[in-house]
Amino acid sequence: MFVDVHCHLSFPDFDNDRQEVIGRLKEQNISLLIDPGTDTRTSKRSIELSSLHDFIYSTVGLHPHDVTKAVPEETLSELESLAALPKVVGIGEIGLDYHYRDHCATSQMEAFRAMLRLAKKLDLPAVIHSRDAWKDTLRIIREEKSSNLRGIMHCFSGNTEIALECIRLGFKLSIPGTLTYKKSTLPAVVHDIEIGDLLTETDAPYLSPVPFRGKRNEPSHVRFVTEKIAEIKQLPLNAAAGIIKRTALELFAVA
Repeated sequence: MFVDVHCHLSFPDFDNDRQEVIGRLKEQNISLLIDPGTDTRTSKRSIELSSLHDFIYSTVGLHPHDVTKAVPEETLSELESLAALPKVVGIGEIGLDYHYRDHCATSQMEAFRAMLRLAKKLDLPAVIHSRDAWKDTLRIIREEKSSNLRGIMHCFSGNTEIALECIRLGFKLSIPGTLTYKKSTLPAVVHDIEIGDLLTETDAPYLSPVPFRGKRNEPSHVRFVTEKIAEIKQLPLNAAAGIIKRTALELFAVA
């Protein structure tokens, strides 16, 4: 019933108890999980994990934190080859992150454009990370816009105005556990946006929702995000979860 469209279950944080974590997510009726790559190495780990479980899928990409200089052509070629594998359903995690002082905006923007062009070439949705970089993120998407450019704004953190612009450009908003935080501005965004444009994620092992804030996050906790969305939208939990799941299945073209 529930979906986690962005969970780093293949990360080393889960190496000691991954099977137990998978057991708990099954107990919570999570029927779809998408594990994103952040470079070629983690993309391969994600694909390996997805090959072992029918309900887990992968995306492949370059996280902006891993882009500090021009991306070699061989890296782009390798990611394109990985993206052609059967369980890969998107290009990501890609985007821009200007949060840290030592970021290289020029290299990030070049890599972002290359990854968006790969998504368009392969007709796959893009999974976009944007932190302290909304102006450039939206500008590049507008400049790269095509009829098949689509995807999700992972771990959405903008306001309603930004949300509406993302939707206009063909992107769904992926809502993380920060929705449950006391000072979060996300409840106002969720209230203002149609539920058909919302998705749910954990970004595990990061951003645990209340009541697990401060502890390692895991995919079973996506239920708390869905419950909060249902509460804001004044919908039964099953109804909200059903709409979100249909949106995820359609966007990522999985059965």
